[in-house]
Amino acid sequence: MFQFFKKITLLVFIFALLLSTEVHAQDTAAQDSLLDNATLERVVQYAIAHQPLIQQSLLDEESARATIKSKLADWYPQINLSANLQRNIELQTLVTGLGTFRSGTNYTSAPQIYATQTIFNRDVLLAAKTSRVVKENTRQTTESRKIDVTVNVTKAFYDFLATSQQIKVGQGDVIRLQQSLKTATDQYNAGLTDKTDYKRATIALSNTLASLNSNKELLKYKEEYLKSLMGYPVNAKLNIVYDTLQMEKEIAMDTISQVDITQRIEYKLFQTQRALQEANVKYQKWSYLPSLNAYYYNISYFFNNSFGQLYDTRYPNSYVGGTLIWPIFQGFKRNANIKIQETNLKRLDWDITNLKNTVNSQHALALSTYRANLVNYNTLKQNMELAKEVYDVIQLQYRNGVKTYLEVITSETDLRTARINYFNSLYAVLASKIDLQKALGEIRY
Repeated sequence: MFQFFKKITLLVFIFALLLSTEVHAQDTAAQDSLLDNATLERVVQYAIAHQPLIQQSLLDEESARATIKSKLADWYPQINLSANLQRNIELQTLVTGLGTFRSGTNYTSAPQIYATQTIFNRDVLLAAKTSRVVKENTRQTTESRKIDVTVNVTKAFYDFLATSQQIKVGQGDVIRLQQSLKTATDQYNAGLTDKTDYKRATIALSNTLASLNSNKELLKYKEEYLKSLMGYPVNAKLNIVYDTLQMEKEIAMDTISQVDITQRIEYKLFQTQRALQEANVKYQKWSYLPSLNAYYYNISYFFNNSFGQLYDTRYPNSYVGGTLIWPIFQGFKRNANIKIQETNLKRLDWDITNLKNTVNSQHALALSTYRANLVNYNTLKQNMELAKEVYDVIQLQYRNGVKTYLEVITSETDLRTARINYFNSLYAVLASKIDLQKALGEIRY
């Protein structure tokens, strides 16, 4: 009895150990799927690895490869085995000049093995000629989605940072306004000023707090939106990390480069689709070609009136041959099908022409937007530095009784606006840069 309980205890211990190991492995896997420091580069990499649309594209690539193998398998011999067992309840009656006779046996069986070989068939010919193009088409579709995800995630990242900076600016403003309110209150209590100054300070502080709280709520949405683009776990915290100085260094871009449509993934996709459509036209033109197949059959016949002796005697039969099917007249269906595919090919040519016009306009818009944002950024950066100098001087003069509090509030507002505009312009120029890179076809995977 002691040995029995000892074994039970050991089994329970092993089960608990395995369970804890599995839970730990799940926790480790969950931790590995999160980002400790979410820099822009790591955020984009995470999105490419976890975004559902990209994962679907990768599955489409895998499915396309399997489909090609399935189509090309028709070139190989097709070998099959079949067998039957038949019980004849009533034998067939034969009528002859000598009388009537029962024909056949009570039991029959005919196992057979047969093989067919496709020698020529337009379906397998099409699969062989387009296999590489089909693979390229699915790969380019995945690349296109990766580019779109990169652009969308990058712009959402910058949008998140813009609101984050507004919150930081607001928090700094709150600290300064609280100090200004204390100074105005102290001067009022000392009889140096009337109650207007500290009331203005109270209004300015309340407005800043309201704006700060509004931005905090907006930031929650922008974080969830960014996580949705990344395929990031909903309940997980995203710790965004960034370096403003490094971002400022990444603003510059060569604006002399001319757009080359052949570098755009959309153009490459159209060219691949055109190659597939040309193959469809040829496929319809091949409809007059014959289909040729070879076959081999090996059949074993068994006949007997007794089921137990059915397989005692074998009557073999085998033969080899070929089948040729040559379409002669199909009611003009071939001409109609060729016309349909040629029309689709012309339509693709117009799609390519339209893409050329669209790419040029996209590049012009992206380039103009980038240049405008760059000029705006440089101007607002200077304005922020000037606003900071003005605020520091007026704040010092107010404490010495030279300036009024209204001027302090005005300089404070100018500084807050200048700082917010600066950060907004920084992220706007970076976002327009990614649009310009996409227009030039410089984003590749």
